[in-house]
Amino acid sequence: MSQGLLDSQNAGSAGRTAQGGKGAAQGDNGSHLSRRTFLKFGVTVGVAAGGGLLLGFGLPTVSQAQGQDPTGKSVIGGDASEPAPAGVFAPNAFIQIDNTGKVTLVIPKVEMGQGIYTSIPMLIAEELEVSLDSVTLDHAPPNEKLFMDPLLGGQLTGGSTSIRYAWDPMRKAGATARVLLISAAAQQWQVDPATCHAQAGQVIHAASNRSLGYGQLVDAAAKLPAPQNVPLKDPKDFKIIGTAVKRLDSPEKVDGTAVFGLDVRVPDMVYAAIATCPVFGGTLGSVDDTNAKKIPGVRQVIKADNAVAVIGDHTWAAKRGLAALQITWNEGAGASLSMKQIVDDLSAAADHGNGAVARKDGDVAKGFSDAKTRVDAVYQQPFLAHATMEPVNCTVHVRPDGCDIWLGTQVPTRIVDTAVKITGLPAEKITVHNHLLGGGFGRRLEFDMATQALKIGKQLGTPVKVVWTREEDIQHDMYRPYYYDKISAGLDANGKPIAWQHRIVGSSVIARFAPPAFKNGIDPDAVEVATDLPYDLPNQLIDYVRQEPRTVPTAFWRGVGPTRGTFVVESFIDELAAQAKVDPVKYRRDLLGKTPRALNVLDTATQAAGWGSTSLPKGQGRGVSVMHAFGSFFAMVADVTVDQGEVTVNRVVCAVDCGMVVNPNTIEAQVQGGIIFGITAALYSEITIKDGRVEQNNFTDYRMLRIDQTPGIEVHIVKSTEAPGGIGEPGTAALAPALANAIYAATGKRLRQLPVGSQLQTV
Repeated sequence: MSQGLLDSQNAGSAGRTAQGGKGAAQGDNGSHLSRRTFLKFGVTVGVAAGGGLLLGFGLPTVSQAQGQDPTGKSVIGGDASEPAPAGVFAPNAFIQIDNTGKVTLVIPKVEMGQGIYTSIPMLIAEELEVSLDSVTLDHAPPNEKLFMDPLLGGQLTGGSTSIRYAWDPMRKAGATARVLLISAAAQQWQVDPATCHAQAGQVIHAASNRSLGYGQLVDAAAKLPAPQNVPLKDPKDFKIIGTAVKRLDSPEKVDGTAVFGLDVRVPDMVYAAIATCPVFGGTLGSVDDTNAKKIPGVRQVIKADNAVAVIGDHTWAAKRGLAALQITWNEGAGASLSMKQIVDDLSAAADHGNGAVARKDGDVAKGFSDAKTRVDAVYQQPFLAHATMEPVNCTVHVRPDGCDIWLGTQVPTRIVDTAVKITGLPAEKITVHNHLLGGGFGRRLEFDMATQALKIGKQLGTPVKVVWTREEDIQHDMYRPYYYDKISAGLDANGKPIAWQHRIVGSSVIARFAPPAFKNGIDPDAVEVATDLPYDLPNQLIDYVRQEPRTVPTAFWRGVGPTRGTFVVESFIDELAAQAKVDPVKYRRDLLGKTPRALNVLDTATQAAGWGSTSLPKGQGRGVSVMHAFGSFFAMVADVTVDQGEVTVNRVVCAVDCGMVVNPNTIEAQVQGGIIFGITAALYSEITIKDGRVEQNNFTDYRMLRIDQTPGIEVHIVKSTEAPGGIGEPGTAALAPALANAIYAATGKRLRQLPVGSQLQTV
């Protein structure tokens, strides 16, 4: 790697300790390689300028991770494995240990509440034999080649992949550094390295009662050849991994010193209030700003395609100025769009011809002809907004010689790309200062907020902070697609499914977000879960029909495909159990013989919930769901009360098999949060369109679950020796069907459309 590459890597990194240090944007921290050697799995060793050990390590490319030809393309396009120049290896992340013994980890994932700023340092600390509070984090700068997540095909945070992707490489990096430090100490003492061991940031030679701190050894260690095939710890020897560690970033979030995108303040900054055309696809017509400019603190009014911004000395001036504008919009053809049109389009697409086949097993036609009973159903799920607690925001400073961008983003490289396009500056002149995210849920996988801020900032030349109001946020979000599913099953004389046909109709987020991954007409996210069921189904046909909702923009939303797929499949399995007059848990157990991990979580959850042990009072019901998604297995049991159309969730019991556990506290918190998020969506959430506009505008009509409505939630983590699975999204995805099945148990009403709250009023 060239010195210039390392310089650009260090530019804009936000120093942050694993305990949540506040470090602001920094420049070059002096991490320049002067020499290196290589390991087969990509570890590099070098000397940091000013002394210290610099350890780089590589993650497999997408093609390598999938066992493909190394010249294959990544999911988001471009060469996933472009070779580095001769004698140079471009690693994906670095560990630096300085002369004080401080360990710095450059981390390409961003913290948005999922706990990775605690869990990923735990992996390093475990193998390196240091305390967790000695690890400092730096945000990785935007660099797709260096910081590629092979599970996602880009430098982004999402898909519940952070621990899955970091599990082996981070531990290998820590173990390699430990071996180098031990070797350096053994050379100095002229003893066999096997007689030394690392402990608490020191290398110890017990026989002679000698010890040296890591800081004393890093210069010597950096001059050693990198060891190959370093063994990792046996899990039975873990001291940190698997322990319940408190979130290290909590104190600064509690005392208010944590810096989110919304908290950014830079010298000479002004503030922008935005109004965007309320109709999708519409543009700005005319603006009368006479009254706005009379308001104290208003500086100017800026037009930007389909929006207008008022610039003020402070937010209040900008908002008052915006309210005083007289705006005319060119609403365009989208002004007549309605929900009926969108649903009619989906229904017609579902009934027209054949879809793109995502999975085909056996002979489905024969299965249906042999069946004694056929069950058909249509399920619908609405558009959903993200409604993150931190509203959409972006601060920019566009200059002739460069551009700085401050925000919290899941996709830093895409922020650079849009800045290059709008400003005309080269990528090396763009600096992204990434901050904590006050909720992502897929919303900050998009870059529209940065695009808008850059267009405004380009006209100003001074730093400007753009913050969307909650109304703008909800009415101009990019929404979870509206999905329309047709599903059928043929049952034998015992009620067991012998034919299964499932058509998924909806927008393709993948086709827009990652076009190379949209192959043969299949959106792999949209069909997830549906194509990989844990149940033994001999004859299956799953196909997909892409139907875009005219002008409505769609995007990822916490769990996307699995939220859609699990609701449909697990609700329908319950329908089949009812048709067969079999207890829904027994019905599932009989189909899970070939998936022991799924069977295990089902047994764990239902036993903990007391399934079948007691009868519930009238008006109460208990429902169950099982899911395999994101590399994890979930089972969920929900208890509800239904009274005059209102649903109260009394209790949720969840069993989780997510493989090896790094931090059980984080898993429990993420599952609890996912369940609450899922309850909100299942009971209340929907975005509806009338006259081309989103009808909802704030939490008054885009309802959230209140704290006093939150049920008791039990999370049972199943011990497993499998590789880690994802945890950030599965809790949300598994909740809705358990809830809908519980409502059926309480009322006898089968609800096939979300949100169930509105459906109960009309059944």
